Amino acid sequence: MSQDTLQEHTELRMIIKFNSAYGGRMPEPSSTMFAASLRGVSVDYAGIIAVDAVDLDVAAAALTVIVGANGAGKSTVLEVLAGARAPSTGTVTISGVARAFVPQRSVVSDRLPLTVRDVVTVGVWGRLGHFRRVSRHDRAVIDDALERLGITDLASLPFFSLSGGQRQRALLAQGLARGADLLLLDEPTTGLDAGSARLIRAAIAGQVRCGVAVVCVSHDERLISDADEVIRMSRGRLVKNTHAEDLDGPPRPRPADW
Repeated sequence: MSQDTLQEHTELRMIIKFNSAYGGRMPEPSSTMFAASLRGVSVDYAGIIAVDAVDLDVAAAALTVIVGANGAGKSTVLEVLAGARAPSTGTVTISGVARAFVPQRSVVSDRLPLTVRDVVTVGVWGRLGHFRRVSRHDRAVIDDALERLGITDLASLPFFSLSGGQRQRALLAQGLARGADLLLLDEPTTGLDAGSARLIRAAIAGQVRCGVAVVCVSHDERLISDADEVIRMSRGRLVKNTHAEDLDGPPRPRPADW
């Protein structure tokens, strides 16, 4: 197997893991009104504290946006919520059984030999279980996700042939197809054309109306203005009642996978 082919399979397995039923671990049950809670969560990268003793409650059926300077720990918190990153200390409580994580589009390699429909179909794999084929219902869910993001006519095209905005819409459609209780999005509209950003914001609002808890890391002012709650982070910690211009501070060391 060539190095490129090995890389393709590795990246595909990573996407499947992100959108598996339990995000890699069985969630702890919760009887609260929150979709997820973090208590005393810290993440240590070889002595560098990326997230420092974070307590966070994610409201159900609401849009929570995490903001802050680059290197503040926002994406790391999102990965912990997704189950893609284990905390060094602290506890993670998830009330639903299904999570979907849509990473930044740069995570997905151009070498993946997938069509747009293939990418969206990955979203239903986590709930199919072993030996189950995609059913008529699953295909309807996939079709609905494609339609919501305006990419039905692109379904048969290779994923690598899409523009940046189209790729991000396909990745979000994958998250919608998961049918998750908790939808986690890392910079879903950054660098996109106005039309793609508008479709993504509309899809996010639609998920919240359907009772899904959505957590975004974002610098999109429109998305932030739509939020039910804005969580500000600085130097790995949550910051309360702080203006955005006060979040930057001195830069911290930043590991490559922060």
